[in-house]
Amino acid sequence: MRRGLIAATGIAALMAGVAACGTGGEAESGADGFKGQTLTLWAMDGSTPEQWEKDVKAAFEKKTGAKLKLEVQQWNGIQQKITTALSEPDPPDVIEVGNTQTPAYAKTGGLADLGDLKKDIGTDWTESVNKSAVYGGKQYAAPWYTVNRTVIYNKRIWRDAGIDKTPRTRAEFFDALDAVEKKTDAEPLYLPGQNWYFFDGLLIGKDAGLIKKQGGKWVSNLADPKVGSAMKLYEKYASYSDAPKDKDEATPQQAEVFAKGKTGAFIGLGWEAATAVEANPEIKKDIGYFTIPGESADKPEGVFLGGSNLAVAAGSEKQELAKEFLKIALSDKFEGALAEEGGVIPNKHSLQKKVEGNPAAEAAAPAVAGGGLTPLIPQWAAVENPPNPVKSYMTAVLKGKSHAAAAESVEDEINKRLSQKQ
Repeated sequence: MRRGLIAATGIAALMAGVAACGTGGEAESGADGFKGQTLTLWAMDGSTPEQWEKDVKAAFEKKTGAKLKLEVQQWNGIQQKITTALSEPDPPDVIEVGNTQTPAYAKTGGLADLGDLKKDIGTDWTESVNKSAVYGGKQYAAPWYTVNRTVIYNKRIWRDAGIDKTPRTRAEFFDALDAVEKKTDAEPLYLPGQNWYFFDGLLIGKDAGLIKKQGGKWVSNLADPKVGSAMKLYEKYASYSDAPKDKDEATPQQAEVFAKGKTGAFIGLGWEAATAVEANPEIKKDIGYFTIPGESADKPEGVFLGGSNLAVAAGSEKQELAKEFLKIALSDKFEGALAEEGGVIPNKHSLQKKVEGNPAAEAAAPAVAGGGLTPLIPQWAAVENPPNPVKSYMTAVLKGKSHAAAAESVEDEINKRLSQKQ
C-alpha cells in the first residue's frame, strides 16, 4: 500500500471510453444462501494486511458459505485493466478503485449503484471521505480508507534549533522553520516546486476551486485570486527549501533526501518515513510527525485525501453476495482492524481512535474532516496527465511569473483537456 498510494491518489491517464455490459443477474438472496459460490475481489498490492485478509475471508465464508478469491493487482496500468474488465461479461465482482478514479468508472456505467448499502451501513461514513464514492448524486462505491500528508521532521535538528514543541498553527510552523534556518546548517524544509498534492491541500484550505462551470461546460478556474492566495502560501513554504522548482516529490524521492539527515522536515505520506529508514536506518530514532497546521490551532491545514473505495461491478452476477462482503469488510470491526494493522484512516470519524499508537496515522487523522479531493469529474484525469499544467503553473510562479501570467500560460491547455470526451 505504501508506494502504491502515490499512484492511487494521483490520477493517471484513464481510458474510460468503453461502455460496461449489462447489470447481470442477482445471486441467490439471503446472507446464508450462497454456498458453493465464489466471489472475486480485486485489491491493490499492499492494501489488504495479512491478518485483516485472513480474518475477513474467514468471516465472509462463515456467514455466506461462499468462497472469497482475492486477486492482487498492481497500480501500474490498473486504470486500463479495470476499464477493460468492467466492459467484459464476467468482471471481478468487487474492485478496489482509487478514490479520484471512481467518477470515471461510474460514468462508463460499469459500477453498481450502492445506495441501499449506504442506507444500511454508511449513514455515518465521514462526509469528506465519502464524496469520492458519489457520482451524479448516486452512491457508486463505498469509502474504504484514506491517507493524507503530514509534516515529517527530524527531531534532532529541531532540538539543535531550540524547538521544544511541535507547532499547532501555521505561524508557529514558520517560526520553527526560521529557527532551523538561523540556528543550524540544515535545510529547514525540503519542498520541490511541483509537490502538487500539498498544493492541492492549500487550495482546499482556501476553498479555492480549480475548475468552474461556464456555459454548461467545465473550464479552468486557475486565475481565481483564491488560487493565487494558496500559491502565495506555497511560495512562503518553498522559500525555506533548496529543492528544484521544476521537479516533484518523486524526482528525487524526497524521503531519500530527508534520509541524509540534513533536512529539518518535509511534507509527505506516512510510508515515506519507512523509505527514509530503508535508505538510512540510523535516522529512525530522529523521525517525528505532526499534523500540517492551519491558521488557527483548532483547524488543521487542508489536505488532499488519497485512498481507495470498494465498488461492485455492474456486470457481476453476484450483486447480493458482493454486498454481503462489503457489509463485512466495511464493518466497524474490520475497518478498525484495517486502521490498526495498515496505519490508514478508517471511513468513520468514530473509528479514528483505532490509529492510536501509530504516530504517522495519529498525525494524519485530525485533518481528515476538513480534507478534500481533486475535482470529482471524469475529465479531471486528463488534466493531471503529464505534463500536468498545474505543475507548470506552480513552477512558473516560483521562477518569478505573477499568478495571473502563470495561470494564463496554462489555462488553454487545461480547457483543452477538460473538453476531451471520456
